[in-house]
Amino acid sequence: MNLPKLFEDRMRTLLGEEYEAYLQCYNKPHFGGLRVNTLKSTPEEFEKICPFSVNRIPWVWNGYYYDTQEQPSKHPYYYAGLYYIQEPSAMTPASLLPIEKGDKVLDICAAPGGKSTELGAKLGGEGLLVSNDISNSRAKALLKNIELFGIRNALVTSEAPNKLVDYFPEYFDKILIDAPCSGEGMFRKSPAIMKNWEQYGVDYYNKLQKEIIIFAARMLKPGGFMLYSTCTFSPEENEGTIAYLLEEYPEFEVVNAIPKEELQKELGISYEGFDYGKPEWVNGKEELKHCIRLWPHKINGEGHFITLLHKRNEGESNSVKDISSLAKPKNSLSDEAIEFFKQLKFPIKQEQLVVHEDRVYLLPEGLPNLKGLRILRQGLLLGEMKKQRFEPSQALASAMTISDYDKLIQLSVEDPNVIRYLKCEAIELEGDYEDGWYLVCVENHPLGWIKVAKNNFKNKYLPGWRWM
Repeated sequence: MNLPKLFEDRMRTLLGEEYEAYLQCYNKPHFGGLRVNTLKSTPEEFEKICPFSVNRIPWVWNGYYYDTQEQPSKHPYYYAGLYYIQEPSAMTPASLLPIEKGDKVLDICAAPGGKSTELGAKLGGEGLLVSNDISNSRAKALLKNIELFGIRNALVTSEAPNKLVDYFPEYFDKILIDAPCSGEGMFRKSPAIMKNWEQYGVDYYNKLQKEIIIFAARMLKPGGFMLYSTCTFSPEENEGTIAYLLEEYPEFEVVNAIPKEELQKELGISYEGFDYGKPEWVNGKEELKHCIRLWPHKINGEGHFITLLHKRNEGESNSVKDISSLAKPKNSLSDEAIEFFKQLKFPIKQEQLVVHEDRVYLLPEGLPNLKGLRILRQGLLLGEMKKQRFEPSQALASAMTISDYDKLIQLSVEDPNVIRYLKCEAIELEGDYEDGWYLVCVENHPLGWIKVAKNNFKNKYLPGWRWM
């Protein structure tokens, strides 16, 4: 691989004796990874049914390497949201942000959703996840992954960070910034990125990073934690950005993100091969040593930079009040919608139900006034009312378990009807079925809806998600 000469010279200076070992990585294939969705399965359960040959990623308790000759995105379990395909190093940031159930969490540069889906899984349906990406087209891919994973408590937005600050001052308990960067860690996997690096360089991205981290700092509660990450090696974009934050906001401190050895043993994980921050590269403070660097010649992954920051609790928070402005009168629900909700067995609080343009949403608790924000999804889309009829959504199906609903169509993973269903084709089933909505499942994992009328089966799988 022909690396840019400027990049080669800089890496040789930074790595010294390790440079040759780093260079050898470009002669090796990249590593494929998938991360188990713990909202739907445990790693142990997944290993029992996994159709691929997988090996544990040492530092991520629910992450696995898979053979890149295989296609895990072409399997019904992917469509059931059982896992997310993600580069192994990129799994690290969300795994190290200390999420607690009930937290209000922001993923500020979230598309396509690899880190947001893990944050949502760690919240376990409690609290609030705000997943944002400034690009509307990328945010649409983010929304699909949030819904496929079955995350019920997410707000998906597409706004610039400076606008979010007006709505969420000192609001979040935890924030993740997977910042746009020059992408030096992705040269091996995606060589085309080198042209982008040569065109924009480091300074262009560093300016963006400094803007984003300052806006994010203003949205974090005192006492909260913020994790900053990139997939590049540049000191300016990494330790340099953190040093800039520490100068601008002295209440922040860099903390050690690596769990204690007792927890590592409990989870069966290891951080062997992880390197530390290099304050000397930016003439920075000693605490920058608590930053984490992943190098592709020390671990089986493309590389990453990670820093966990704590905002000292000094003074009172100016957090916004919880006032939802999106609700319409509760009686705007149709009779058919009300009857359908009575059949669901997961909790739906009346005060969290809202109707917006005939779509019914289950809002997360504790939302501020959102008027004026560009919102792609407010909470869980339950379904749509059409001339008093009600049609449950694909997102609702993905957010359910088989214990949440009684009318199920259970299919084995080998059943040809599974692929037909995912291709939005007609399927035929033996036996008599009473009229109504049925949740189609593969090996006990929901895929979507079918509507039965006089034993005719109308496939309601979302066309935009269909198997191609």
